[in-house]
Amino acid sequence: MKSPSRRAARRRGVVAEQVAAGWLRLKGYRVLERDFRHPVGEIDIVARRAGVIAFIEVKYRATADQAREAIDMRKRHRVTNAAGAWLAAHPDDAGCGVRFDALLLSPWRLPVHLRDAWRP
Repeated sequence: MKSPSRRAARRRGVVAEQVAAGWLRLKGYRVLERDFRHPVGEIDIVARRAGVIAFIEVKYRATADQAREAIDMRKRHRVTNAAGAWLAAHPDDAGCGVRFDALLLSPWRLPVHLRDAWRP
């Protein structure tokens, strides 16, 4: 059984992803999938806009800088690997451009969307 603090952190993460998905829709993105999980990694949000598929890592921390720092090399590698698996499962989207974004959330602040936050 998970500890109460881990359950609370998971709930915050789910809410952060809901907020992020809403923010992306307001910005004209079409959310294709949320919480994609594969043995090689996971992706919080897969979205499309203007012929580009964005694989988006969502982080909620006390500050945007802390959220940015939480997306370390290991996390980026897992998202990148999962993106390959997602694309393999969705061959109709293979012709789109691909980008890796981060959406940073912190209390009482607007979300910060870092487009092309890293490259594999």
